Amino acid sequence: MPLLRFDLIEGRTDAELEALLDAAHSAMLLAFEVPERDRYQIVHEHKRTHMIIEDTGLGLERSDKVVLLQVTSRPRKKIVKETFYRLLCHDLERACGIAPSDVVVTFVENTDEDWSFGMGSAQFLTGEL
Repeated sequence: MPLLRFDLIEGRTDAELEALLDAAHSAMLLAFEVPERDRYQIVHEHKRTHMIIEDTGLGLERSDKVVLLQVTSRPRKKIVKETFYRLLCHDLERACGIAPSDVVVTFVENTDEDWSFGMGSAQFLTGEL
């Protein structure tokens, strides 16, 4: 159950946001092999002056289409994360015209006890999931 939190510069249309979220979900499904309805996405939009996303000295050009994605998830193998990075950039470029240089991803890992999907229960611990 990855939780995807997107920080974006404001100004995208609803259709553009839908395409972005669909592309990210597609990449996640393939890379993480999770169920189709395992979809938890939150978009935060910010004024241009409220987001500073530089390149850590890599010489990358950023545009107003920059996407900062924070993935909260159970631990994933290195190869799975690398596959996700590659698929995400491919899908965002194809579906949304977002350059791979505008895609920044970070993972925050947690454990089964850190999730409750409702009903006051920790479903990974109870065996419901």
